[in-house]
Amino acid sequence: MIFMDAVILSRIQFAANISFHIIFPTISIGLAWFLVYIRGQADKQPNGAWDMAFKFWVKVFALTFAFGVVSGVTMSFQFGTNWPGYMKTVGAVAGPLLAYEVLSAFFLEATFLGIMLFGQNKVSPAVYKLSVWLVAGGTTLSLFWILALNSWMHTPAGIEVVDGKVVANDWLAIIFNPSMPYRTVHMLLASAATASFFVMGISAFRVLIGERGEDIQKTLRMASVVAAVVMPLQILAGDIHGLNTHEYQPAKLAAMEGLWHTESKVPLLLFAVPDEATQSNHYEIKIPQLASLVITHSLNGEIRGLDEFPNAHPPVFPVFWGFRVMVGSGMLMLVLSWVTWWFLRQSSSVPIWLMRVLVPATFIGWVPTLAGWYTTEIGRQPYLVTGILKTADALGQVSGTTIFGSLTAYLLLYAILLSVYVTTVFYMARTGAKLPGHDASQPSSHALAG
Repeated sequence: MIFMDAVILSRIQFAANISFHIIFPTISIGLAWFLVYIRGQADKQPNGAWDMAFKFWVKVFALTFAFGVVSGVTMSFQFGTNWPGYMKTVGAVAGPLLAYEVLSAFFLEATFLGIMLFGQNKVSPAVYKLSVWLVAGGTTLSLFWILALNSWMHTPAGIEVVDGKVVANDWLAIIFNPSMPYRTVHMLLASAATASFFVMGISAFRVLIGERGEDIQKTLRMASVVAAVVMPLQILAGDIHGLNTHEYQPAKLAAMEGLWHTESKVPLLLFAVPDEATQSNHYEIKIPQLASLVITHSLNGEIRGLDEFPNAHPPVFPVFWGFRVMVGSGMLMLVLSWVTWWFLRQSSSVPIWLMRVLVPATFIGWVPTLAGWYTTEIGRQPYLVTGILKTADALGQVSGTTIFGSLTAYLLLYAILLSVYVTTVFYMARTGAKLPGHDASQPSSHALAG
């Protein structure tokens, strides 16, 4: 039975673990750079609104960082329990890259996080400001190493296979493999967008519950500007990444487009229900030739179909719809960011109705992040490392029954922890005005309510 199949259950379990983990770095990386900017502004006006903003958001960052660290630990366990064949085959590449991430990035951010949280009155202003920069740099460096490894799994380079095991030949080629720059930029922009909506949503919530601090106005404006700039850049980065996928991972691209046979002048499917049994799509809603234009930048461009990859292409339905959820939610974020920015630019106010939209959009960045992650990771199947190691070949001896039990425990735990995180963030937002020195009666942001 499929629900007891060890391969499927191990994939679901790893997907659950990485899904829960990745939502926290997508906030913390972008939020760390917001703190760099806020700290810089606060140093220009000591004890002012920016300083109050920093005191609030550094606590939110600490909470998010802690959840990210704890949730990341469980993933490493699974390399030994569920996927021992992974390290056995590609450990010569994966081991050093994961070690670089810990030594050069995690230790850096974790060490200076202590100074950032507890050392403001114990070190000089210059050292304290440096600690904020180093924490932000550490989070970004951590992303760099993780994306280097993940990208290499999609587009391996710089290695040879000897007796069934990978041997590293060229570390520059391994790290800067063909898809790595595109994935890294795409993920950095995703983090900036996710953090922007996070700050916008929490700021809107604080206004709606009656807070009037000037710090809220400043952070809302800051985040709206970043979101309005980042979202078009993300669309452009996605387009360039698509060209790279077309060249290096054509099977994934065919699944994303629901293209069963190699064609030119390919239409863009807005809606369809892919059917692998018949190798066709039902209920298609399409725009003629647009897929060719988007992917090849030519109306007559040819795209390879799934028929060219017999028994070696990913499951179509989740990849097809994961991609559309990512694009659709991204477009919604674009509209929301521009509308918010327009209101603030025109009259320095945001209407109540828009505030009430921004609050439930606090975590909207998680939707395209997870949808995009599922698209790219499921799109690599049936391989764990493209062309080198199939997923089924990396599985350990653990039984489906055991995996099902641990998966159930993980899902229950993650549901509890996620509710705790969201509840705590909004609790912190409610009590933000009680920070020492904060004057909740400041009227300067009253215009935010429109």
